[in-house]
Amino acid sequence: MNNFTFFTEFILLGLSTMLFVLFLGIYLLTLMGNLVMILVIRVDSHLQTPMYFFLGHLSFLDLSFSSVTVPKMLQNFLSQKKSISVWGCITQSFFFTLSGGTEACLLSAMAYDRYAAICYPLVYTMVINRPLCIVTVSIAWTVGFLISLMNILFIYKLHFCGSNIIPHFSCELPPLFPLSCTDPIVNEILLAVSCAFLGLLTLPLILFSYSRIISAILNIRSSEGQAKAFSTCSSHLTVVLLFYGTALFRYISPASGSVLERVVSIQYSVITSLVNPLIYSLKNQEVKAALQRMLKQQKCALG
Repeated sequence: MNNFTFFTEFILLGLSTMLFVLFLGIYLLTLMGNLVMILVIRVDSHLQTPMYFFLGHLSFLDLSFSSVTVPKMLQNFLSQKKSISVWGCITQSFFFTLSGGTEACLLSAMAYDRYAAICYPLVYTMVINRPLCIVTVSIAWTVGFLISLMNILFIYKLHFCGSNIIPHFSCELPPLFPLSCTDPIVNEILLAVSCAFLGLLTLPLILFSYSRIISAILNIRSSEGQAKAFSTCSSHLTVVLLFYGTALFRYISPASGSVLERVVSIQYSVITSLVNPLIYSLKNQEVKAALQRMLKQQKCALG
């Protein structure tokens, strides 16, 4: 180990500087969309239901997910030396994993919520009550925190030397392992086990919920009833496919530093946080009505 030169910072070379304006616009829209969604859910009495309780937390997670990586990315776009300290990189990895793991658990809980609403509408408010929602969100944050903490604690076992160039725009865990001059096999196994645990914890519930939802919708005789039932879960299903589809591909495949890896990472860590509030606001009549009521109240207050 004495023959190695250890470094104190990484160089992020994931994206072209010409994309600064694009990602600045995406980040500002993400902030605005999710903050508006949180505000509408908190102030509108018609949205004080379990589904919107979960949606408010999802918007907060999307804010966190995007804010973990994009500000540093924007800073590096404008700086000649696109660097991040080792400690800063590890910290970014911690919050990135925390946000991603928590969001996976929350999306699973939201799938069960839609299953209860469609399959058991008469007892929905008794089954999915506020104390249960609070406990569910707390469990989601706890699972995300523990998964992130375990992986980051073992990162400190690694010694980084030689090349300090990360062919990526952020400090996700997979691109860090090849830069270690000590064997990262324990870290790779731990990350794989963490992803498998998270998948086994969340995916079966999502698959079960949507299999029952689809079965219930097909049993509805009227096409109008089918359309109404499907509209209550179509937004969430779209978000699940966007998040899980890209995240599973990213963490199942081995790290190679390819352009495709960066595109997939941008999808689930940046683009998904932007489109989530758009999906829920454009496809949800209750959210549209709440936005209109809030705008009318603001006009009355100003007038």
